[in-house]
Amino acid sequence: MADGFFLIAGPCVVETPAIMDEIADMLVAIRDRFGIPVVFKASALKANRSSSESYRGPGWTNGLARLAAIRERTGLPVLTDIHETADAAEAAAVIDIVQIPALLSRQTALLEAAALTGKRMLVKKGQFMAGSDMAQVLAKIDRARMQAGVPSLPTIVCERGNIFGYQNIVADMRNLAIMRAPGVAVAFDAAHTVQLPSSQGAMSGGQPQFSPLLARAAVAAGCDGLFIEVHPDPASASSDPATSLPLRHLLALVGQCVALHRLVRDGQMLDLDDSLI
Repeated sequence: MADGFFLIAGPCVVETPAIMDEIADMLVAIRDRFGIPVVFKASALKANRSSSESYRGPGWTNGLARLAAIRERTGLPVLTDIHETADAAEAAAVIDIVQIPALLSRQTALLEAAALTGKRMLVKKGQFMAGSDMAQVLAKIDRARMQAGVPSLPTIVCERGNIFGYQNIVADMRNLAIMRAPGVAVAFDAAHTVQLPSSQGAMSGGQPQFSPLLARAAVAAGCDGLFIEVHPDPASASSDPATSLPLRHLLALVGQCVALHRLVRDGQMLDLDDSLI
């Protein structure tokens, strides 16, 4: 996955089987059309919610079961996030990629538990962290695996923006280069980088009209893949409706990003000497 463009997409949280299937069918079509790795993502259980009344999902066990059903029916690898160390082994029995949420990206025990599953990991960069801080996150993962004799797999690090004042997120494209390291794939989260956290009181708002713009900018800046949340009808999404891309736009956006990625990969990159910067 680190050698070519990839897509990680799906609803914010596990939805009804019908909605999950509709999204998965689009992802299969994208995989087949562009010949790129595609991963289905959804949270089996949401832990970080603005309000205690916010929807958290169908439950951990049911959520994992629905992800397993998608994997079985479509052949797509699946991803979900974990929040407790005990979640790691349970998730690893079902999913292909274990995600560490941004707000938990420095939690050493959680990183170690995920690393010891032997599964590939995706770690969101905390919205309070510099890109260079991710080197220590990767070191925790590598050390845990080395000490336990667990084979190392390429880790995906994901830029999801930084808090900019109150209730705003901005994306610094420099982080896509800063986080790059041997054996590491760099993804860009085109959903949460347009989030306006808690701006609607009991829920977060967003500016989804900027998701395609930021996605294209990130690919042009050299990211390896996109992480994006989609829904057939974002207004009715169970979680993060204000940052979900309408599913009908995903095919066109991925087509643009695949073309941009090839241009960047095959073109001559201008690298300035550090002394000139």
